[in-house]
Amino acid sequence: MTDAPTCPNCGSATPEGTLFCENCGFSLGAPPTGETPLPVSLQGGVAPDASTPIDDVAPISAATHATGGTPPAPAASGRIPCRTCGGEVGPDGYCGQCGTKAPTERDHFREAPAAWVAGVCDRGIRHSRNEDAMALLASPTPGERAVLLVMDGVSNTDDSHIASLAGARAAIEVLRTPLPRGMGTPDSRIAAVTKVFADAVSAANDAVVATAPAGTPTPPSATFVCVVVEGSTLSFANVGDSRAYWLPDGAPGVQLSVDDSVAQQLIAAGTPRHQAETSAQAHAITKWLGRDARDIAPRVGTLDVSGPGWVLVCSDGLWNYASEPEALAEQVRASGATDPAALALALTDWANAQGGIDNITATLARLDGPVAGQDVVTAAQSVSDPNAETAAYPVVPQEETHG
Repeated sequence: MTDAPTCPNCGSATPEGTLFCENCGFSLGAPPTGETPLPVSLQGGVAPDASTPIDDVAPISAATHATGGTPPAPAASGRIPCRTCGGEVGPDGYCGQCGTKAPTERDHFREAPAAWVAGVCDRGIRHSRNEDAMALLASPTPGERAVLLVMDGVSNTDDSHIASLAGARAAIEVLRTPLPRGMGTPDSRIAAVTKVFADAVSAANDAVVATAPAGTPTPPSATFVCVVVEGSTLSFANVGDSRAYWLPDGAPGVQLSVDDSVAQQLIAAGTPRHQAETSAQAHAITKWLGRDARDIAPRVGTLDVSGPGWVLVCSDGLWNYASEPEALAEQVRASGATDPAALALALTDWANAQGGIDNITATLARLDGPVAGQDVVTAAQSVSDPNAETAAYPVVPQEETHG
């Protein structure tokens, strides 16, 4: 009789086909926490090309560090250092110097495919596991091309932490190649871009559905948001309430995405933004990905930007504490960070300091360019207006549980 497989990190039983240990969140099939050296992409190496599998581009394995510090170098043994003191984390997952339990690879991970693009995905304080996921791609040349993608698993559904990661990885494969230019007119280009984003969302949805446990009455669900940077053009799409922002230096920022949520419906009806976003149903979403989703068509738009600034794509674990673009821009300025990796960590640490009631994902791209105007172009079937109605038909909102 063959012994049942067990988690190599904590020893708990792990049914066949399980991607992460349900007890400790460890990524199954990988070496125990702390045994894997930092990947090249997180050590300042050259970003992999598009032919490299995403698991090699952005593995869930990275050192972490406290607010304001610099990442400590790996210990001589190659173990990932402790986030609290920089000491060596032992095979049991605890720091041998200060005794702090290190986060699992699923609790906190980072990606940095190029020097101008980076992200952090963190469990937060209140949740027992990290149901957010991200996937990033970037060319080595700053400002040339990047993909920033975030998915937020809905907390009161089964295995949403597995579903969100699977969905992010499936969607970014669709977005590896440059977006189409259409037939040379703005309308034809946005139609072509909308088709590609719809395909990416469909791939993410298929992956989410495929992770659903057999017979579950609450199949996994997730939100979706993505920005593709191609020179001075930002193309974006979203389903749910994860968000994308453009935060130019020294100028007012703009929220690119428009939430599919009850709060957004209240805003469209005239309720002040702060009141709507702090209401009892502030995080009830009206569209999502998953087996029970009625509509997965994304809202799609483009923005031609100019001058230096930050592209920010994040989950509500971050924007819950700073919803307005100016509020987020203020946190960017207050951090003092000048590179995406440091800024993503600073924003994540700041959200945790505010209470960390939800999982937190912050992905950023730093753009520099000549000063000029900016013009928003949206798909005919979608409306990039923060005051627009968010549901094409009445839906039963799905509540995202926060803590």
